[in-house]
Amino acid sequence: MIVIGTSAGGVKALTRLLPQIPATLPAAVLVVIHMPAQNPGWLPKILSWVCSLTINPVVDGEPIKPGYLYVAPPDYHMLVEDGKVRLWRGPKENLHRPAIDPLFRSAALAYGTQVIGVILTGSLHDGTAGLFSIKRQGGIAVVQDPQEALYPSMPLNAVKNVQIDYVVSLDELGPLLAELVRQEAPVELENNDALNSLPEPESQNRVN
Repeated sequence: MIVIGTSAGGVKALTRLLPQIPATLPAAVLVVIHMPAQNPGWLPKILSWVCSLTINPVVDGEPIKPGYLYVAPPDYHMLVEDGKVRLWRGPKENLHRPAIDPLFRSAALAYGTQVIGVILTGSLHDGTAGLFSIKRQGGIAVVQDPQEALYPSMPLNAVKNVQIDYVVSLDELGPLLAELVRQEAPVELENNDALNSLPEPESQNRVN
């Protein structure tokens, strides 16, 4: 499973990234982009023009399938639970609903070492704590190169607070993801000492 979080500048970043991902990708891709509650929800249609993955409006409880792209709808957190997408109108996190951290946390809990977390352009720090959860469960952390991000704060905060596996440009990201999902996932982490060996992230109130 690939989970992607982005905010300001995210539509442009996604329209560069998604054309690189083949329809035969043996993984599901779940995306959260910050948007206001009154957003008309046209993003899936916009992305369908450039993406070969199957995109349908997200329905609460639908099974997660490889080769599909799931985009969080306005005013709902998108979570992963028992192989299904769940939509939840819980409290805002990091001033947003949908927020990135709830998706990343739930994916880490449900899929462990099989999760690849990706942070793209955006302001402030949403996604850092969630990416830390992914690493804590043995997943892979990937960040867009802050030097090319339209809004570098989110990638920078992730790099400063999480042990990132790959920092890459958007043009490198698609091939990297395709390669990573075809690699065998490591054995699930079961030793609490191993889980606790990662340092806790610094205060999430950091703003760059």
